[in-house]
Amino acid sequence: MSYPFDLQQIAHQIKQWGRELGFQQVGICDTDLSAEEPKLQDWLEKQYHGEMDWMARHGMMRARPNELLPGTLRVISVRMNYLPAKAAFASTLKNPQLGYVSRYALGRDYHKVLRNRLKKLGELIQAHCGELNFRPFVDSAPILERPIAAKAGLGWTGKHSLILNREAGSWFFLGELLIDLPLPVDQPQEEQCGRCVACITICPTSAIVEPYVVDARRCISYLTIELEGAIPEEFRPLIGNRIYGCDDCQLICPWNRYGQLTDEDDFSPRAVLHAPPLVDLFKWDEAKFLRVTEGSAIRRIGHLRWLRNIAVALGNAPWAEENLAALQMRSGENAMLDEHIDWAIAQQLQRRAAQSVDVQPAKKQRLVRAVEKGLARDA
Repeated sequence: MSYPFDLQQIAHQIKQWGRELGFQQVGICDTDLSAEEPKLQDWLEKQYHGEMDWMARHGMMRARPNELLPGTLRVISVRMNYLPAKAAFASTLKNPQLGYVSRYALGRDYHKVLRNRLKKLGELIQAHCGELNFRPFVDSAPILERPIAAKAGLGWTGKHSLILNREAGSWFFLGELLIDLPLPVDQPQEEQCGRCVACITICPTSAIVEPYVVDARRCISYLTIELEGAIPEEFRPLIGNRIYGCDDCQLICPWNRYGQLTDEDDFSPRAVLHAPPLVDLFKWDEAKFLRVTEGSAIRRIGHLRWLRNIAVALGNAPWAEENLAALQMRSGENAMLDEHIDWAIAQQLQRRAAQSVDVQPAKKQRLVRAVEKGLARDA
């Protein structure tokens, strides 16, 4: 089929429009993801998707973009940086009395931001070409966004399964625009992780079961965001103070030394979510939770799971009377929440008991001296 315009020139123009709309990179690929289907099938058969039934519900459609929009010939893949200037990673993670929220969720819900920009990009292409069928996606349909991004040249798949870019690390969102124009495609980047396994080693719950494969059932992001019921007790101590998501595999990645800061005001951290005291968060009623998280990705987990996550974090915090009081205050509100509160109270009481021994230095010194004199039986 012939077109009254130069497809190469249109592809170049699309990338220019994308940058003007705030995307840091735009790539183009075809719709052939057949190489991903065996990997997806194996991942699903091993139940690595956990309770995310929607991952399995659409079968191999995730690897077939033209089934989402019949007639699709190309996928435009985009990335947008989200790392804020004052991310405060270490200061929050190292203070167990504070709640750590994955950095992508500190600002406005990225789904809305990216989808609106992608829709504008589609409209620009449509206006220029006369006729165009397009459909934007941002985690809003069964589509393999990371393999698409890799195929479109935005980066390579790291061993943590995220897309890595040598100029930007991995601190960016992805989005897709399906179109029915046979644009020239971009070339994939060569993988550059080498022998590094830092992300596998650092994962608190050993969720990266092998390079490029994540068992979601073990992943803290899944446990604090996707899982609707009780968090398995074996993982609770490992969650630490992470109350929404986890960034550890990105924080350790050497390529994130080159991570680029966002210039999007929408992704600026909301002060109330940036290194907040756990006790304060646990006091929020549902009305305040909904008010504070309006327009935020956090709202999707709801108030109950929010409290569940904070209860676990309080259980992992050092002994403090205010932690125990906060937990006891909410006891009896919900059976699932009570399971986590009871566990957290038990953890706090154990620490108090241990601390009560440590705060008696005089008695401890008497015991030491008695042992030294061989008189331990009289201590």
